[in-house]
Amino acid sequence: MTRHLTSLTLVAMLPLFASSALPGDTNKKPQKEPVSFGALRAADPEEARNQAMAWLKGVGKTDTTTVGAFEAIWGQADRPVLDRVADSLALGDAEAARLLQEARDPAAPPPTEVPAILRDATRPAFFRANLTLAYARALSQRRVYEESLGALKAAQPEQVVDPAAYLFHRAVAEHALLLKEDASRSIVRLLDDAVDAPDRYKTVSVLMAFDMESWRQKDLGEIARKMDNIERRLELARGGPHTQKIQKEVVLRLDEMIKQLENQANAASAQNGGSCPNGGENNGQLGKPMDDTRIARNRGPGKVDPKKLEYLSQNWGQLPEKQRAQAMQDLTRDLSPKYREIVETYFRKLATSESNKP
Repeated sequence: MTRHLTSLTLVAMLPLFASSALPGDTNKKPQKEPVSFGALRAADPEEARNQAMAWLKGVGKTDTTTVGAFEAIWGQADRPVLDRVADSLALGDAEAARLLQEARDPAAPPPTEVPAILRDATRPAFFRANLTLAYARALSQRRVYEESLGALKAAQPEQVVDPAAYLFHRAVAEHALLLKEDASRSIVRLLDDAVDAPDRYKTVSVLMAFDMESWRQKDLGEIARKMDNIERRLELARGGPHTQKIQKEVVLRLDEMIKQLENQANAASAQNGGSCPNGGENNGQLGKPMDDTRIARNRGPGKVDPKKLEYLSQNWGQLPEKQRAQAMQDLTRDLSPKYREIVETYFRKLATSESNKP
């Protein structure tokens, strides 16, 4: 029943699971992606090993040296499955090895397009999907979000050995590129479908959701986010037309805000016979000061302390029900229904996992 109700909630929230074109790419139409509400689990290490070995045999890499290196990779049980799969793919394909090496090298120039090998339908799905995820994750860690997201759109979470990593890095890229609705969709799927997602992925995803809830169009926050994006692109030596377009948007919006403030100051001056209120010392700000005895009611968007969220995540199972309810109320008080659902889903999953512990 819980699975059914959650799916209905998601259907109501998400009109379409659609892939949007990359920022600045006006020639490509959005392509719809398959909708799936099924549970997503990371592949069992033995299962992933068998798939990797089957692929290796399929490309004819069965010599003693290659097989020995493969066994050494899979003998490192403390490494994530995705890392071992990626190393296996690099072992059997020189182009895959080159792509991963370049993506991981902070000194290498960032790519300007998604490699053709990731879209090559003649390649086995296991190879393409997991190479895509490993490649996109490496780019995400270098903040090359455009190509990271473009690569991830060439695969689906159901195809990879670590669906939670796919959804998390996709959400990170979409959040960084200010694709609010897309990031919200990825976060919902991570929290609701990726049943074994690491707590760090869940916590960061909820923090991204809280952050996006405070986003407003044409305010200083939006300007700051665009300026951060400009700085990131310049650090990647991407000062081309798309960066210049964002810069022009920032300058134009700043001009509009300055003009608006000037108009407000002039209106205030006219209302006071040509002089500003409070002896001209309010610098064009309207309204009289609030009385000391009054309680401020003009609350803005709610902000969440990451340390508080981390504490609640780690101790949710030990908190009394009354304290849980109060914490949930505090966290979601200023959120819209969509983001409230994200937070409630996160803690509902957390409560379920705590209750299932021996």
